[in-house]
Amino acid sequence: MKGKILIYLMAVSVAFAGLFFSPAMAEKLEIKGSTTVLPVSQQAVEKFMDAYPDVQISVSGGGSGNGIKAIIDGTTDIAMASRFIKQEEVARAVENGTYPVPFAVALDCIVPVVHPSNPVKDLSLAQLKNIYQGKIKNWSEVGGEDRRIVVVSRDTSSGTYEVWEEKVLEGGRVFPGAMLQASNGAVVQAVSNNKNAVGYIGLSYINKDVKPTTVNGVEASLDTAAAFPVSRSLFMFTRGWPQGVTLKFMNYMQHPDKGQKIVADVGYVPLY
Repeated sequence: MKGKILIYLMAVSVAFAGLFFSPAMAEKLEIKGSTTVLPVSQQAVEKFMDAYPDVQISVSGGGSGNGIKAIIDGTTDIAMASRFIKQEEVARAVENGTYPVPFAVALDCIVPVVHPSNPVKDLSLAQLKNIYQGKIKNWSEVGGEDRRIVVVSRDTSSGTYEVWEEKVLEGGRVFPGAMLQASNGAVVQAVSNNKNAVGYIGLSYINKDVKPTTVNGVEASLDTAAAFPVSRSLFMFTRGWPQGVTLKFMNYMQHPDKGQKIVADVGYVPLY
């Protein structure tokens, strides 16, 4: 009888342990937002979960505006953003009972890119403004060949677009004939497939399929990011001051030998 009781207690203990350590009981973290910050987050999440196997993290893009909206709505723990949060967004978040806390995680350049066959090497801020407002329509007007310019831009939910609008268009709007893309990767694809196209992307998205131009004679690089005419900080916003696994992840992101090393590996400028 004692043997049966002992076996029964052992079975209950094993079942209880299985329940206690069930994946359903693991700590979870949701990260949404900027496609510019996305490559950093994806690598950081992978390494973070290796270090903390009891944590489950979901990370997805969709744009800075959508990430911040998710913070406001309470549908994400961390919002990735390639721009700073707007005052009206803070007000809506406070109305919903939370206060977004910003953490700068990297420095980036927004780099104009053209097709590799395009001979244009430099564009001034004034030229870029006129191109994106539809006033300069032919590459011959900026030292290129006699070809119509195809303008590729980001959509309005993008933080990259909003910084471009502020620093290049000086508050103006992209002209209606521009091709709008939902991500950095989509801009790269659009420009690489069209010899007449011009677009703009984050520093880490530059590859052999597109050619970056200098802006006002300044080349975009890790060394020149602070002086580049179109640069910005990249952010993560938390819902209130981070606690628990959110705090662990933000500490990881800002650690010089962990998250900040990933920032450098991806191609952005680390802050610490």
